[in-house]
Amino acid sequence: MEVKIDTKEKFTVVTPIPAELTANIAAEIREKSLEKLEGPVKNIVLNLRQVSSIHTSDASFLANLQQEFYEKNASFVICCLQEPIEAVFADADLLDTMNITPTESEAWDIVQMEEIERELLSDDDI
Repeated sequence: MEVKIDTKEKFTVVTPIPAELTANIAAEIREKSLEKLEGPVKNIVLNLRQVSSIHTSDASFLANLQQEFYEKNASFVICCLQEPIEAVFADADLLDTMNITPTESEAWDIVQMEEIERELLSDDDI
């Protein structure tokens, strides 16, 4: 396994281990993340602190995965981007469309705020 999984109460932290995020690792992230969508803890925090290299196609792949989560009323927040990774996301015009935070703690906060927001919106539907 090339990703570390750490399940918390409201979210799961997925951390790729290798420095290069390849298509195979992106596929493993997708597989592990989508498994979580079927369980009680649906939200994902993707921690990229150890990643120093990514291709634009894999960054776009992560953007699409994030969108899948939001379409299913679950959070997918990316955190801890190194400067070269942030540059790839910026060059692909993905930074403004994605939920990215500087730290894992801030990602947790986003997930919790989105959970509250979803609960309030679902209460409005009743």
